[in-house]
Amino acid sequence: MGTPLAIDTALTVLAAGLIFIWALILGVWKYRQMATSPDHLAHPYVDIAHRAALLYAFATMLLAVFVELSAWPTWVNLTSAAVVVAFFVLAIATYVMHGMRRDTTNQFERIDTTVRVAMAALIVGEIGGTVVLVAGFAAAQFS
Repeated sequence: MGTPLAIDTALTVLAAGLIFIWALILGVWKYRQMATSPDHLAHPYVDIAHRAALLYAFATMLLAVFVELSAWPTWVNLTSAAVVVAFFVLAIATYVMHGMRRDTTNQFERIDTTVRVAMAALIVGEIGGTVVLVAGFAAAQFS
């Protein structure tokens, strides 16, 4: 058995794997819709959910590298990664919800305060958490 990863890295890699599995399952849903629809297209949000999950899985693996090579304490790395991954998961879940409901082809058609607040939180959480991890990497590698 090799050297085990630190808990913050291991949990981030696990999150990447789970998101990737979710993406593969969403791909089956997308395929099924493409195979059975008259125009051979999946609902736009089924397509978006599938693609976003694939991209977020790899983005989460990138975060795991920054976590592993960060100078910050475990709790800082784990918290930062968890915030970013939570917003990835919430975004995918929102796309899945719209795909299941078939209620819109553009979730920003009827933007309200809730959507504005959620988007502001997503922007701060994803960018902020990533900046913390990249700064931890830079601190470890260049100081």
